[in-house]
Amino acid sequence: MSKSIFYHAGCPVCVSAEQDIVTLIGTDNVDIVHIGEDKTKISEAERSGVKSVPALVTPNGNVLHINFGASIEDVKA
Repeated sequence: MSKSIFYHAGCPVCVSAEQDIVTLIGTDNVDIVHIGEDKTKISEAERSGVKSVPALVTPNGNVLHINFGASIEDVKA
């Protein structure tokens, strides 16, 4: 993976974190995945180690859980 991946569910906490992440690392360095709109990406996020959103998966596979918007289980429902 050459870019970070930012997973979120569209809640206010997630949207605010998305804006900060884009400002910090730039749009060219991060893929934004809205799992609230595309639930097919939930399993991808889980395989990466995401337990809650918003979360940033770094290029080397570290998962940075940012604040707390919703658990993956809540997004699945």
